[in-house]
Amino acid sequence: MAGICVGVKLSPSPAFPATAMMATCTCTIWKVVSRCQRQLLNGSVPNFPGSSASKIPVRTLAAVKVSKKGKKENPAPPEVKKEKRVVDDSERHKPYGKTAWAPVDDVYILRYYPRTIYSAADAIHLLKSFQVLDFTPCDQPVYVDLKLDMKLEKKKMIDQFVSTVHLPHPFSKDVNKVLVFTEDAAQAKVAVEGGATFVGGAELIQQILDDEIVADFYIAVPEILQKLTPLKNKLRKKFPKSKRGSVGVNIPKMLSLFRTGHEYAVESECYVRTQVATLDFSTEQILANLETVLIDVCSHRPADMGPFIERAILTSQTSEALWFNSEELLPKTNQDEKEQ
Repeated sequence: MAGICVGVKLSPSPAFPATAMMATCTCTIWKVVSRCQRQLLNGSVPNFPGSSASKIPVRTLAAVKVSKKGKKENPAPPEVKKEKRVVDDSERHKPYGKTAWAPVDDVYILRYYPRTIYSAADAIHLLKSFQVLDFTPCDQPVYVDLKLDMKLEKKKMIDQFVSTVHLPHPFSKDVNKVLVFTEDAAQAKVAVEGGATFVGGAELIQQILDDEIVADFYIAVPEILQKLTPLKNKLRKKFPKSKRGSVGVNIPKMLSLFRTGHEYAVESECYVRTQVATLDFSTEQILANLETVLIDVCSHRPADMGPFIERAILTSQTSEALWFNSEELLPKTNQDEKEQ
């Protein structure tokens, strides 16, 4: 910054003594010095008239650091996930974090003791006793709630599925409407005799798209399946598929399944919640329906996997939920027999 020279020339006079002149000179010099000091601290240049210093741009951005070629930056260390602690309670006098293995009194706080897991027969017996004590309807529905292990290797999951099962003791008296797709006259006659609500070929496609024909289930023979492509977006999960058993040549068998069958689906990625009976059924009838549903659910498990059902709950419409052991209702595999 260019230096600033200040010249003060005062001549003493009788009206203006020498002491006053020195004070005035000192005050002027201090004003100039303080202004220069302020400008130096601010890092700016005074804007004098005609000076080009006021037009100098001030750079406020930092320079970009150029990385050298061939030099790799150190990768960030992988995140270490904490493994869930599993405590073995087999040889402990009480469960970890609990008061005891079983309560002594009739009234106790549930969170202080391990959850009670009943057998399926005991759970049904308790549901019936709850109904008598609470004076609730005896024909209320009985539900099963299953949590499935849908995980596969390499972070893959089993696809959510929809299945229809024929219960040995149906609880619904309504008969489902079934539509049969076939262009063979003999097959159409068999479908009508089997109780099909609608029978036809490609001529039914436009009527279904216009909502003139609505059915609960749609089954088809393999020969006509390619002509039904326009119905995929309309029917979605109800579109005939061989995995669901709605595509085949045995029309009487398919009609028998879907007219009186019970449908359930996997919800929220890994849960099956469905009705299995009504509470006025006998214990043996409820067990038979429950066993049929469990076996059908486990039929969708891959062969190399372990137990498919992680948690099973049985409940009625007005009672509390009871956890039960589902393995006792499932057929034993060769691996289970070897472990025993």
